[in-house]
Amino acid sequence: MKPHMSKPTIDAALSLRSGDRFLVGRDRIKLLEAVAEHGSISKAAKACGFSYKTAWDSVDAINNLLPSPAFVTKMGGTGGGGGATVTAEGLRLIDTFNKIEEKLTRLSQLISQAGLEGNEELLLFTFGARISTRNVFQTVIHKIKKGPVDVELTLRATSGAFIQAVVTNNAAKELELKIDKKVLALIKAYSVGLSLPKKKEVHQNGNNLSGIISRLTKAKDNCEVTLEIGDGKTITAVIARDTAEKLDVKTGMNIIAQFDPMDVIIAAN
Repeated sequence: MKPHMSKPTIDAALSLRSGDRFLVGRDRIKLLEAVAEHGSISKAAKACGFSYKTAWDSVDAINNLLPSPAFVTKMGGTGGGGGATVTAEGLRLIDTFNKIEEKLTRLSQLISQAGLEGNEELLLFTFGARISTRNVFQTVIHKIKKGPVDVELTLRATSGAFIQAVVTNNAAKELELKIDKKVLALIKAYSVGLSLPKKKEVHQNGNNLSGIISRLTKAKDNCEVTLEIGDGKTITAVIARDTAEKLDVKTGMNIIAQFDPMDVIIAAN
């Protein structure tokens, strides 16, 4: 007599993406739900088993890619005591994710019970690449200036902040860039410099985003500085430790994030 063979269980893992950028999965939804419950990033991180920095990185990633913030935060002291509130946009994200995940779970159970024969079209697996760039913004093309070789773009990142970028004419054609099109703007944290507003050391024809330092992490050689630039968006710079000390950077201070338009990478559907 042949032993009974149980059908394998198929687990479904849902992730929501904005363009080619990972936006949110089950772990980040749990973090959102924990923030809604506890009203604190630090308490939510502890409840979800996240480090405080990982929780904040998740907050920034979600807020930078949504049309409006999922979180509204209040800066705390060095102990990370700031409060946090999940916005209506964040609550919609939680509800949408849970509804889709519920349907996906029912679908996976159906496949598990009935097998794959005749249901191959139900397998909608996609492979996404993870990227190392810290600063990823969902933007809208505000202006386009075409030249003989390249195209200068003005991208609206927030209601009051614009990003300048330069791409080749071929790239602009391949990406089908046009006014009001939504694109992702990617800037490596190591490409972002900082300057004090009173120095007025601005990039000519470059990017100068004014912001308030919300987080500061110091290491032996480098410092990671995160600025709030409006509408719940943040930009992160990694600068040399001695540069940070010369600027006397600290949380709560106004500062300017600077980077060259050539350092902005554009991604579009």
